[in-house]
Amino acid sequence: MKTKARKDAKKGPSQYYHISSVAKMYTIHPQTLRLYEREGLLAPSRSEGNTRLYSAEDLKRLELILNLIRDLGVNLAGVEVVLNMRAKIERIEAEVNQFLDYVRREFFRGKEDEFEARKRALVSVRPGGVVKVKNRDE
Repeated sequence: MKTKARKDAKKGPSQYYHISSVAKMYTIHPQTLRLYEREGLLAPSRSEGNTRLYSAEDLKRLELILNLIRDLGVNLAGVEVVLNMRAKIERIEAEVNQFLDYVRREFFRGKEDEFEARKRALVSVRPGGVVKVKNRDE
């Protein structure tokens, strides 16, 4: 059973699913979904009547959990560790990308004309590197 939930201020209206629909879609018991929520693995939003509502993002996370449990034989404690590690990796990737963007901006600052000229050149010219020249005596 699909339902529309309250608008999130950031995302706008989204598609949400009741616990019974999610349980049928993934052939699991609703108590299993409640267990995953109690263990902190899932955090579905709630309607004004306190009904659990699962978003598309919740379903993706549930698919990952079920893959770890069913296909890889990971227990709930292991699933929690994997999910926490994934979250840390995503945070680190975001920080690295921010840092790389900063480095690119700083590197190109003041050199825009030079790089634009190189883009328009008929023959690509790379900056020369340091070349060690051997003495005749060596």
